[in-house]
Amino acid sequence: MVTLLPAPAPAHGFYAEGFEPVARTFAMHLARGEELGAAFAAYCQGEAVVDLWGGVADPDTGLPWRQETTCLVFSVTKGLTAMAVHLLADRGKLDWDAPVASVWPGFAAAGKERISLRTLMNHQAGLPVLDETVCFEDCIQPKGRERLLGVLERQSPRWEPGRLQGYHAITFGMYAREVIERIAGESAGTLLRRELFEPLSAEVWVGTPPSEQERLATLVPPSASEHVGRMLWEALRGGSPEARLARAMLRPGSLVLRAFTNPSPGPEGPKRYLRPDAVGAELLWASATATARGLARAYLPFALGGVVDGRRFFSADSVRPLQERQGFSLCDEILQKPLGWSQGFLKEEEGIFSPNPRSFGHAGMGGALGWCDPDRGLSWGYVMNRMDWRIRSPRALALCRALYASYPLRRPPT
Repeated sequence: MVTLLPAPAPAHGFYAEGFEPVARTFAMHLARGEELGAAFAAYCQGEAVVDLWGGVADPDTGLPWRQETTCLVFSVTKGLTAMAVHLLADRGKLDWDAPVASVWPGFAAAGKERISLRTLMNHQAGLPVLDETVCFEDCIQPKGRERLLGVLERQSPRWEPGRLQGYHAITFGMYAREVIERIAGESAGTLLRRELFEPLSAEVWVGTPPSEQERLATLVPPSASEHVGRMLWEALRGGSPEARLARAMLRPGSLVLRAFTNPSPGPEGPKRYLRPDAVGAELLWASATATARGLARAYLPFALGGVVDGRRFFSADSVRPLQERQGFSLCDEILQKPLGWSQGFLKEEEGIFSPNPRSFGHAGMGGALGWCDPDRGLSWGYVMNRMDWRIRSPRALALCRALYASYPLRRPPT
């Protein structure tokens, strides 16, 4: 029997005995004003061991953050997209090493005919940018779909596919959407909701319906002047990943700059993704919404060998390869830091989110995170509305360290 304890103020929720480090860290972030509003949840061997929330969901109205508050999670969406592709592979509907062109003939143009789905999903296809300018609305409105399709098909790789790795920050979702819909005959959001999110009672949406948008927290990103100022400061400082990224982005026309700015959300910046048309669209690189508990539950099958509460979601054989790095770079061509991938899931440096290199998931701009550690049967999620400007949020990292500092996880895995 798990003993549940009330969260320390000013946090709300509960934590299981032994997980005090997480609860203290989360409450401290709120008390110090480092968080505006946030939530963190974790499951261990299928049991909820942490479910914390607190702060305000909307700083203008003072609306409190509640257990059911959802948040835009940006690139955490890519991990959910990887789940959709994994579903199709597990059901025998795709071959990871077959050419993408075998399911999407138009993809073969411009030197892409030999790129496999594995190469594409592992950010090794050389397609991190679009040479033709795309409007943000083209990605949302049905009338823009045909034009976008042509742009994707005409794009040529920026390096020999498979030779280098570079984060496909936006294009990942564009290409994955075409692959999923051509194979499944339905959208990724529809597939995920029916096959994963609803059966798991996971409060996650890829394409958020109007009925769920009222629960969304208001984002508070760094101001444009603050962001530019911090980037300039980092660019002058030297060798951190943020410094390398800043220098690359400050070079006009650089591959890194183009990877993050075409299409551009416009003067609203990240807040553009919160508009009803964007959050309701399936932008498979950035538009998912979730609670922390929902993300933790979505990763349960990946943490537990494919089986949750007696229901098999995936075969153990299909989940096992995700635990090993299928690609890794000491300096990713776009993010300018060490990281790797496994069939669309992020494989971070050891010790970033987990000390276990077999763990995987995906992080999002500003700090959001969905992650799992299959050796521990552990899955967790973190969402917040005060966005951090760094590649990896110190608040997210502190919560991950606190999770592994909890007594039940200090013992060797069985």
